[in-house]
Amino acid sequence: MAGHQGEREHEHVRVAVIGSGFGGLGAAVRLRREGITDFVILERAGSVGGTWRDNSYPGCACDVPSHLYSFSFAPNPEWPRTFSGQEHIRAYLEHVTDTFGLRPHLRLDSEVKRMRWDAEQLHWEVETARGTLTAEVVVSATGPLSDPKLPDIPGLDTFEGKVFHSAQWDHDYDLRGKRVAMIGTGASAIQIVPEIQKQAGRLTLFQRTPPWVLPRADRPISGAERWLHRQLPFTAKARRGILWGIRELQVQAFTKRPDELGLIESLAKRNMYRAVKDPLLREKLTPTYRIGCKRILLSNTYYPALAQPNVDVVASGLAEIRGNTVVAADGTEAEADVIVFGTGFHVTDMPIADRVVGADGRTLAESWKDGMKSLRGATAAGFPNWMTIIGPNTGLGNSSMILMIESQLNYLADYIRQLNTLGGRVALAARPSAVNAWNRRVQDRMKRTVWNTGGCTSWYLDANGVNTTIWPGTTTEFRSATRRVDLAEYEVVRPPKNVGGPGAAAKSRTQKSRTEKVNA
Repeated sequence: MAGHQGEREHEHVRVAVIGSGFGGLGAAVRLRREGITDFVILERAGSVGGTWRDNSYPGCACDVPSHLYSFSFAPNPEWPRTFSGQEHIRAYLEHVTDTFGLRPHLRLDSEVKRMRWDAEQLHWEVETARGTLTAEVVVSATGPLSDPKLPDIPGLDTFEGKVFHSAQWDHDYDLRGKRVAMIGTGASAIQIVPEIQKQAGRLTLFQRTPPWVLPRADRPISGAERWLHRQLPFTAKARRGILWGIRELQVQAFTKRPDELGLIESLAKRNMYRAVKDPLLREKLTPTYRIGCKRILLSNTYYPALAQPNVDVVASGLAEIRGNTVVAADGTEAEADVIVFGTGFHVTDMPIADRVVGADGRTLAESWKDGMKSLRGATAAGFPNWMTIIGPNTGLGNSSMILMIESQLNYLADYIRQLNTLGGRVALAARPSAVNAWNRRVQDRMKRTVWNTGGCTSWYLDANGVNTTIWPGTTTEFRSATRRVDLAEYEVVRPPKNVGGPGAAAKSRTQKSRTEKVNA
């Protein structure tokens, strides 16, 4: 069966990729294009797709245009809408998996339990749910939107109804006629609310902070357009280029001149006023922070849904639960049969960090206890031959993350080339001085951005109030910064003397041969 055949204890590979979302599949494709076939993709679930597999809630769709939210090396002329839904994006990732021959490399149902750097053998020991393997290089592509975050609400364990997170939607539970409490007003919630409002007997939305919501210019892509993109691929490339260019031009307002965003706020208010006529409801829904400080959301249906007679908006976060009564921080109470949490993910405290043990015996979480830091969003001090995709300060507030992922894939490719050039058993370890210097430059640039000055608290900020999530520049700047690996920023690590020898080398060759046969 694809994804499980040939998995053996203590298998050795050149590269282990963790995760099969856009980052993991992109890394796998890049490895193959670099001539490397000795790798595995470790996926904790039973299929590929990452966050686009897990998030299947009603109304789930991307807020980045389809032709920009896809790999440049795998254009899709068949996108059905300008903003595609979850099912189409997941199908696209399955298509990429098949097109680039990645299924033999997949190890499904293989959640990584722990990985430890072996300083003598210069490889990673990776313990998974299906056995242990070793890898010379690890590429962690678990993604920041992979582990749902549930708030610690007093009394939640006493609730007698149904409870689930937006990323763990229970499709067997019938919402028709039910009293639904929706917690949160983020990107998932504004897509969920219009869908479940149609079914719920009563929907109560608990809003801690109102979002800025702009109209969504979504429409079906006509058959003529799809035909044109199939027959003349340069037209799809041009479409992608225009979408990219517009967003690059917007970056200055977010990063250097937030005061220029006032016009966008006016558009967002007009979007609300068209649908919401009740002045009291408008007051609840009007943000008091600069647009862009929190993620700008896109919807044509969110405000109309909130204006419906079966919807109540509570302008306060959830504070406690008493039996079947949900209670807001301002004392407002509502009865509920089901609670849906749209409360986001562990972004600045990713659980995978607790499972990565570096050269000095510390976990990545311990190394990052005062805040996430990496070199060029990719490598961390104390963790040789380990690289993350969508690492610290690589997120975007206005464009496609696929652009950032592809830049990191360039860095990964050159990282592997540098190891090949150095030859033998070798590792690259990011110098702490280089990591700190990069982080200082990023944080200095962050000071002027709307994400730091806009007057809000967002999931971009960690527990210390530091923005360790967003990239404070254009995608062009990031691509330039990650085009090549600068060996001056790394320490070249060789095996200690009297370690290994011919026996170890023979064992390694045998393991490698075995793996290549499995992957063939």
